[in-house]
Amino acid sequence: MAGRGYKTEAVVLRSIRFGEADRVLHLYTLERGRAGAVAKGIRRTKSRFGARLEPLSHVEVLLHQGSGELATVTGAQLVRAHSDARADPYRLAVGLVGLEAMLRLFTEQERNPRAFEALTRFLDALDESERRSGEPMLDPLALSFQLKLLWLSGYLPHLTSCAECGSEGPLVGYSPRAGGAVCERCGADSLPLSAEGIRGIESLLGTPLAEAEISRPAARYALRVVTSSYEYHGGFRLRTLAARA
Repeated sequence: MAGRGYKTEAVVLRSIRFGEADRVLHLYTLERGRAGAVAKGIRRTKSRFGARLEPLSHVEVLLHQGSGELATVTGAQLVRAHSDARADPYRLAVGLVGLEAMLRLFTEQERNPRAFEALTRFLDALDESERRSGEPMLDPLALSFQLKLLWLSGYLPHLTSCAECGSEGPLVGYSPRAGGAVCERCGADSLPLSAEGIRGIESLLGTPLAEAEISRPAARYALRVVTSSYEYHGGFRLRTLAARA
């Protein structure tokens, strides 16, 4: 592919200053999954890209892939700017949690239309969501999106029976090692997980992103399941969550 250009839809996950006027972009693309690209001159006042390549932006980009790891952006048109979400501090914080989860869970340069669709639906739902106050890490949309990404990544938590012995419960904990909820007999080293927490997680997994709702107590359990899954399966923590913990 060296020396060739291609067009693809993409979402800007992260933008990092590079040199005097450029930025390095982390993109998730419809055609090739994760991609890194340089947007030359984007920080200049008269840049032809303007504000089209900000995090959260859903764009159609032209990328030229040279011999290096990073492509070069040669064109960009907005599909959806998601400026409403970016202008609201709470919704922006929720969006950044989702973008970082995408960055950490989907690292391969491999086409994954289902992951791309989930990402764009998350951003569309974020634009339409109500303005809230409180802790973005406990936001129903943020939790729902992260749980769906875990599912798409192959790390869906098993919640219908004990992940260790198969019994129907009662289930009292969550074991990242076992990959799901565990009963009292098997849960000596597990994280506490209430019946309300299990019902809340199941509801988020079975409900469209735009309709995500969960009680605050259940949200805390859901967050615990999400973060422990990241740590066990991926060996990472999200900075956007840690900064607000």
